[in-house]
Amino acid sequence: MSVIDPVFLHTPQYRCESLEMLLGCKVLLKVETINPIRSFKGRGTSFLISQITDRSPLVCASAGNFGLALAYVGRKTEIPAIVFASHSANPLKLQRIRETGGEVRLSGNDFEETKIEARLFAKSKGLRFVEDTRDVATCEGAGTIAVELFQRNPEISDVLAALGNGALLTGVARWTKHFSPGTRVIGVSAMAAPAMAESWKTGRAVEHGPTKTIADGIAVRTPLPEALQDMTGYVDEVLTVEESSIVKAMRLVHEHTGIVLEPSGAVALAAIMENRVQFEGRQVALILCGGNLTPDQMERWLG
Repeated sequence: MSVIDPVFLHTPQYRCESLEMLLGCKVLLKVETINPIRSFKGRGTSFLISQITDRSPLVCASAGNFGLALAYVGRKTEIPAIVFASHSANPLKLQRIRETGGEVRLSGNDFEETKIEARLFAKSKGLRFVEDTRDVATCEGAGTIAVELFQRNPEISDVLAALGNGALLTGVARWTKHFSPGTRVIGVSAMAAPAMAESWKTGRAVEHGPTKTIADGIAVRTPLPEALQDMTGYVDEVLTVEESSIVKAMRLVHEHTGIVLEPSGAVALAAIMENRVQFEGRQVALILCGGNLTPDQMERWLG
């Protein structure tokens, strides 16, 4: 943890009693939005860049948060970031990448198309293409969330985390099973973007066409085989949640904590809301992993 920028470490974690009364279980919130990029991605990006000695530009494809993390950490270490994003990407995230010093290139209609273009560009320029999850340091950095969780709250019965490409879930799962083998680790995907959930359940990569979920940070349609392999033996269950539940979870968190979450950051709570009986009476840790919303999105989803 010593190589991760301290601004991303020791994030708030606390029991939210008002949510507990609504959900019927003990609720421990791990808040990963109170930092300069408003997401957990700085942990893994810091760890990744600490292993790089070359100061040539790094290229990535991102829905927003990973690219912002790469631009932020890259600026502090004098490594330029070139971030490919789709034409439908969150404009606030793109603006913040530019403001942080990253170069944004728009390409493709969704993340998967963008990734192809980014990889081709990096190869043509002789630059390194860094990929969230496939570069395992991003997973290891995300795993420090679990280190902090169990240092202060060793009696957790369930940990729930968003499941997109898998960096957050696989990193947290490995550390959780190391500290507390009996704790259940549960990934949460959007029902409208079920590729990762279906792949985990079938044991093989299941690809989907374009997704229609509001949770852009976990809108995966082409699963990474490496992520599925890393989930095996460490992840106990993967749940999917409805779009309406995601919005309700965002509103509940805002109402009870004052925290603004983007859709991907709220899916863990949405899973509790849709499966209350499964978690009744248990001590559940929810990782609130991202909070980048445009003013229009806040008005639409938070009222």
